[in-house]
Amino acid sequence: MSELSPRRRLLVLAICCMSLLLVSLDNTVLNVALPSLQKDLDASTSGLQWTIDAYTLVLASLLMLAGSTADRIGRRRVFTAGLVVFTLGSLLCSLAPDLEALVAFRMVQAVGGSMLNPVAMSIITNTFTDPRERARAIGAWGAVVGLSMAAGPLVGGLLVDSVGWRSIFWINLPVGLAALVLTLRFVPESRAPKARHADPVGQLLVIALFGSLTYAIIEAPHASLSTTVPFGAVALASLVALLRYESRRHEPLIDLRFFRSAPFSGATVIAVSAFASLGGFLFLSTLYLQNVRGLSALEAGLWMLPMALPTFLCAPLSGRLVGNRGPRLPLLIAGGAMTAAGLLFALFEAETSNATLVVGYVLFGVGFGFVNAPITNTAVSGMPRAQAGVASAVASTSRQLGQALGVAVIGAVLAAGVGSSSYAESFTEASRPGWWILTACGLAVLVVGAATSGRWARATARRTAERLESAEIREAAGADA
Repeated sequence: MSELSPRRRLLVLAICCMSLLLVSLDNTVLNVALPSLQKDLDASTSGLQWTIDAYTLVLASLLMLAGSTADRIGRRRVFTAGLVVFTLGSLLCSLAPDLEALVAFRMVQAVGGSMLNPVAMSIITNTFTDPRERARAIGAWGAVVGLSMAAGPLVGGLLVDSVGWRSIFWINLPVGLAALVLTLRFVPESRAPKARHADPVGQLLVIALFGSLTYAIIEAPHASLSTTVPFGAVALASLVALLRYESRRHEPLIDLRFFRSAPFSGATVIAVSAFASLGGFLFLSTLYLQNVRGLSALEAGLWMLPMALPTFLCAPLSGRLVGNRGPRLPLLIAGGAMTAAGLLFALFEAETSNATLVVGYVLFGVGFGFVNAPITNTAVSGMPRAQAGVASAVASTSRQLGQALGVAVIGAVLAAGVGSSSYAESFTEASRPGWWILTACGLAVLVVGAATSGRWARATARRTAERLESAEIREAAGADA
């Protein structure tokens, strides 16, 4: 891809951010609509979990395939296809007659979404070649997550209260169409110099691993051991087979050599932990505000602003810090703030007091605002540009897998603890283990961030990048010969 003018680069960044807004806004809007959807479709807690996790699971399963496919056949081509499928899926979701159809159409949405975020990040990586410019661009990219968190609850609450939960999918239609037109007009085509071959076996193993693990967790409170244990066994067998198969494949779906870089491995663990915390936090907060406090969807959205606004404000600051000083400080701030927020709810029942509820939301918003930029920048900055699609797809997969597991685990804990006599009375006690799990996720961000951002970690990243580049040179020389 030829060098673009500064104005054109910013335009490409804006278009890519529109795709992130689509995918991120969809989840935050839907969280606010869960209680309304629960009443309208007579959904159980596990049903609510599946409306979220069906989407995030398909995303997590297909992101790496989408990233490698985009590197092979063209990033703009795959990105455009993703916009079309996602917009169509949104239309179908708004017409869903029952919970089963909604879950199925959410999976259609996710097929399109899997072609957006990792491909957009690959486009950004190849557009902004200067490391500092790229870090700032990624900071702006992360700010869009904050924007979706700020706008999602408010827009979703307003739509749910005035029109109904189906209308939350309508907002994707104009944004998706506008992004499609702008992409065709302004985003240049690009692809990796050396195309990677498809890996259908690895893809099937990833789907089996993610799907069976999430099913076992979500259904554990309701199903017998004879039902859930086989799915757990399938997940374990899929993981073992995936590691063995991918390590022996010449062009694997997941290049395990990436994980020799301590910062890359750390970014993967941090992404899973941070987004598990986000998924569980939103799930608990939405159900508490509406089902326990009895607030409307719009009132619940307003209450979540103290979490959303710090995320929006801190994300670009995190990007600048990563560009100027590296990822260590943003990760320490993120882990510390998220751990403090979890402790506030776990130890002091922060949700039962207005003042502590706001403080807990602010702390979590600050932590989550600082975590996104170092994850993304670390995942792609140490890798050869030809591998940008695959590396960013692994980072995006970690995010979606984390969010799916967060909703699955927290929802399962909640479903197991809430009594049948009084939902409101038992919710606070039933949610306590969930808050401790979210505290552990924040602590993981803090500890892993500190451990994988030092000098020795950066040395492993340099060695990994050199080995990958040397391998590419040898492979290219062999192909020419």
